[in-house]
Amino acid sequence: MTDVAIIGLGCAAYTAAVYTARYKLDTLVIGEEEGGMGMTAVEVGNWPGDIDVTGPDLMERYKNHALSFDNVTHKVGRVEKVEQTDDGFRLTMQSGDTEEARTIIFATGSNKRHLDVPGEKEFSGKGVTYCATCDAFFYRGKDVAVIGGGDSAVEGAAIAAQVANKVYLVHRRNEFRAEPYWVDKVNEKENVEFVLERNLVEVLGDGKVTAIKLDKEWNGSDEIKVDGVFIEVGSIPAVDLPKQLGCEMDERGHLKVDDAMKTNITGVFAAGDVTSASNHFAQFATAAGEGSVAANTVFAYLQAGEGHGGAMG
Repeated sequence: MTDVAIIGLGCAAYTAAVYTARYKLDTLVIGEEEGGMGMTAVEVGNWPGDIDVTGPDLMERYKNHALSFDNVTHKVGRVEKVEQTDDGFRLTMQSGDTEEARTIIFATGSNKRHLDVPGEKEFSGKGVTYCATCDAFFYRGKDVAVIGGGDSAVEGAAIAAQVANKVYLVHRRNEFRAEPYWVDKVNEKENVEFVLERNLVEVLGDGKVTAIKLDKEWNGSDEIKVDGVFIEVGSIPAVDLPKQLGCEMDERGHLKVDDAMKTNITGVFAAGDVTSASNHFAQFATAAGEGSVAANTVFAYLQAGEGHGGAMG
């Protein structure tokens, strides 16, 4: 049985693993996708100490740091079930394998939000994608639409504009929620056109995407011909596993934690985008901070002995 199982392979998870390893705790860090959402960040301009670094490069450095410790075990695989045992917790993998741990840190991050409009599911992978920064390369010289107004959408539009012929940035409001830095970047692109105060209501196509349909006309039509649609409308915290243990959620659906990263379940902690902490400000810096706090709390909890101060409150 390991001291702590950290579920997730992103910024918060790897940071927590670095700290638990330094605390001499036997650590299992496990998850389905190495790097998590950090892999979608083409440009990270706000990680202190690095003026110019990409998300994948940063995640590789996190991973290598965590795995530099002999007491860290790293596994890639989907955790299907988490349950309490007399001694702690049992993790059951999709493969059927099991792992046991005295404590858990959920660093499961978030999943891309879908719009659930007609044609979205039908053309997923056939012109509909959820990561402009990942997939823009495949639309070189073509016309695409980016849906959304936050950082991922505006950054995605700026990245897509480097290779696409035309980029339509569709947003339901007339102002963007994204950082001014990214708004300035996209404003510099001559091939980006803003389609504001409009909603995507349908993805049209014939075997693959051919156009998008809006809720009201724009430039004389409610349709825009495109070859691809990047849906960047935020994310949903990945809380399925914490819910299996009875962990509480906040009003926004995030895993509820206190300032020590404790959940309401004794021996269960959390960090990163999945939590209610850091004012819901999902950044590399906040995820790393929460990961370090969670690890410190796990160490204190195990030092005190199981059942002493583990639950929120």
